[in-house]
Amino acid sequence: MSVIELNSLNTVPAAQLRKATAEPLWLRWLLTALALGFLTLFLLLPLVIVFGEAFAKGWGVYLAAITEPAAAHAIKLTLIAALIAVPCNVIFGLAASWAIAKFRFSGKQLLITLIDLPIAVSPVIAGLSFMLIFGARGWWGEWLNEHDLGVMFAVPGIVLVTIFITFPYVARELIPLMQEQGREQEEAALTLGANGWQTFWRVTLPSIKWALLYGIILCNARAMGEFGAVSVVSGKIREQTNTMPLHIEILYNEYQFAAAFAVSSLLALLALLTLLLKSTLEWRAAKDYAEAARLRQVE
Repeated sequence: MSVIELNSLNTVPAAQLRKATAEPLWLRWLLTALALGFLTLFLLLPLVIVFGEAFAKGWGVYLAAITEPAAAHAIKLTLIAALIAVPCNVIFGLAASWAIAKFRFSGKQLLITLIDLPIAVSPVIAGLSFMLIFGARGWWGEWLNEHDLGVMFAVPGIVLVTIFITFPYVARELIPLMQEQGREQEEAALTLGANGWQTFWRVTLPSIKWALLYGIILCNARAMGEFGAVSVVSGKIREQTNTMPLHIEILYNEYQFAAAFAVSSLLALLALLTLLLKSTLEWRAAKDYAEAARLRQVE
């Protein structure tokens, strides 16, 4: 745009500019109604149905459904898989994001692409891939059988596929932030005499803490809700390799609808808690960034 055009825009009253760039009132109402209708149909209504069906036969039936041995084991196994997968992905996410953001090396773009692979690949394909590696007829299957090591149709297989499916979440939250921050703060800390661990704990970690926590929450939610890959490698053995999503499917296929919706309500409640934590972290992060910006202006 030329200087003459800019000057002509400066002479236009602000009210006219707002009128020219603002959408009509009817359009704003229409878009708002469409958004609310979409959320109601695909988010709120399914949640209401799940919780309504879960408590349709009373509190006693609900408690019996979530405390019976098969359900209790499914809940326990889901938590175990998440408790193992999330720390592993935190370590991988920190290492991968640090390497990508702080160092120059050949194959960096390939590494970023591979990190996104579990998001692009179907979880069922991921499960089948692990079967080809660790299954009875897989590459390492014969060796594992000779040493009496069970991976597929056992807890280790569930943990492995859960780690694979969820490992992009922490890394993808940290990589853009650490790339934007650059290396100046760490280099300044090293210049002042800090060692590597001191630099990480006192400089790097405080600056990425909100993104890290956000990635952990998403990773944990994805780990507990995974169905496709776990379904392939678990064998769906009741009270042995059933996680909560698999247990829900079995209950529903057996026409135990009240029990299926009861266990489903636990997963839905975990999802709601995840959204609450996400919103809280976003609010805290925005508050911290605003305070930091205010302090910079004062200085």
